Amino acid sequence: MPECIGVIGAGSWGTALAYLLGQKGVPVWLWGRDPERIQALQREHVNRRYLPEVVLPDTVTPTADLHALTACEAWVLAVPSGAVRSVLNRLPYGASLCIIAAKGLEPDTGKRMSEVVLETGRWTPEQIAVLSGPNLAVELVRGVPTATVAAAYHLPTAETVQELFMTPTLRVYTNDDVVGVELGGALKNVYAIGAGMSDGLGFGDNTKGALLARGLAEMMRLGAALGACPETFMGLTGVGDLFATAASRLSRNYRLGYAVAQGKTPQQALQELGQVAEGYFTAFVAQRLAHQHGIDTPLLNAIAEILNGARSVSDALQSLMTRPPRGEREFRFVRT
Repeated sequence: MPECIGVIGAGSWGTALAYLLGQKGVPVWLWGRDPERIQALQREHVNRRYLPEVVLPDTVTPTADLHALTACEAWVLAVPSGAVRSVLNRLPYGASLCIIAAKGLEPDTGKRMSEVVLETGRWTPEQIAVLSGPNLAVELVRGVPTATVAAAYHLPTAETVQELFMTPTLRVYTNDDVVGVELGGALKNVYAIGAGMSDGLGFGDNTKGALLARGLAEMMRLGAALGACPETFMGLTGVGDLFATAASRLSRNYRLGYAVAQGKTPQQALQELGQVAEGYFTAFVAQRLAHQHGIDTPLLNAIAEILNGARSVSDALQSLMTRPPRGEREFRFVRT
């Protein structure tokens, strides 16, 4: 068990994880890039912008100095996926354990976060784990019964993360399908945007049920093509995270889709959110990957085309509903 944890990213998710670890008595350094906000956190121990309802325990030390984290034995990456590489490149030392809590794909390269971490050359596969599941930050700190997944290439590593994060209100399961767990956490954000669009248009549960079921099928097809076990998407990091995110008005991705369906441009909606909606960037990366691997993803394509302004929500809907008839089980999952 690490004696000191560095949480990189002081947004809602990073703050929630720091709070959880701090409540267990683990010394935590919580890094954020905005010195003024970090100073306020140091004074008040409350993240008023992202998670104002909880007071961080004294075991959590906020800092704007990345070098303060070099004393930590483990790091938790909770910054947006597009920032992971640049943040790691600023650190002179790699902790012995790297826990990835970011849910996305690198926008420029399409790589998963574990691939980005490995490319730094500071960790071996045995030193990397992924934490992902249906975990809304606000509910986690409220003590709502929650479950998540710790995935690693090396089972003892997953078990270390399991022990580290397990609490009476957070149940942690282990998994060795790192690819599937990462892709489940990233891809579900895109379909959560679609669910927000559906609600924003005033559609009912029939529509959302169809959207999520067909979206899950696309996630499984694309995931298998990228090396994931299709069964992983039937667990917490797939169907669990998809349904929780797509049904919650606390979700940034859902709120983005809802706002776009209400007539705002994606840029206006993102600006009003004031936080990163990972699904916006993931939509374009996933669409590119699906095309490269020859995977049919009509829902993903429609959501991406709405987000890039290529078509309206109503036009995309009409296109989806008038596609040629086909069988529900027409596609087979081909794992590469």
